[in-house]
Parts: sequence; C-alpha cells; structure tokens
Amino acid sequence: MRLLLKQRLFSWFDSYDVYDQDWNTVYRVKGEPSWGHRLQIYDAGGRHLGTVQEKVITWLPKFQLYTGGRLVGTLEREVTLFRPKFRLDVNGWRVEGDFLEWNYQVLEGRTPVMTLSKELWSWTDVYRLDIPRPEDALLCLMIVLAIDAAKAA
Repeated sequence: MRLLLKQRLFSWFDSYDVYDQDWNTVYRVKGEPSWGHRLQIYDAGGRHLGTVQEKVITWLPKFQLYTGGRLVGTLEREVTLFRPKFRLDVNGWRVEGDFLEWNYQVLEGRTPVMTLSKELWSWTDVYRLDIPRPEDALLCLMIVLAIDAAKAA
C-alpha cells in the first residue's frame, strides 16, 4: 500500500491530506490548538480514527499515539550526533533514519513495516509511505506525523 502525506499550504495549525496511489483521499489530519502538537486523524468520511499528542514537559520531543481513545504507543526523539534517532514503543517496532532526516524505515526485527521518504522540491512537506500490510496504515501514519512534528519542535 502506498500513501502520500501532503501538508496543507495555508493552515494555522499542522494540517495534512493523505492520498492513496490514485490520489483518492484516505485520511485527513487536522491540527488543534494545544500545548504542544495535537493532531486529529479522520477517515475520508469524517470519522475520528486517532490522535497524536505531544507531551510538553519532556527534555526532548515525545508523542503519544491514541486510537479509539486508547494509548497504543509512544515515539520519543533521542540525542544523537549524526543520525536522527527515535525510541518507538509500538508493537516492538523500531525506527531508523538517514543522515539528512528525509528517509526512514520502521522495522519489525529485520522486516520493513513502512518505508518513508520525503519528496523534494514542493511548496509543502510531502511524504511517501510504502506499507506492505494495509492494516498497519493508520499506525504508520501516526508515526510519520510524530516524526514530522518532532523535527519541527
């Protein structure tokens, strides 16, 4: 499954549209005013699916991921010198990123759960998500939103 995450150009808070490979809207993400980033995820029909919430009293950016009002995991940026590193507490997965912070992989053991790449030369942030198992799409989207917000913090 391939998703394209495109940030909206004119928005007071972080807002994104998420499309499939045929440019059909799959998800909408709306930022809300709060202390730290708070992103609400909706399906194309407007049904609420999840929330990415930044914890504000932490040394480095840390995000909690919720589906159905239930905490399903966290993502926290770690201190490193050369490569971006995140501690991911979701399903035993881990995140690996490249030096420029444009490409990431989420892995379960050695198996890719998601490959993320940032597309260059666009007015807003555009990410391509390749997800082998469609049932992982929502959780992978939440991880990408948390990574993007952590980079902006």
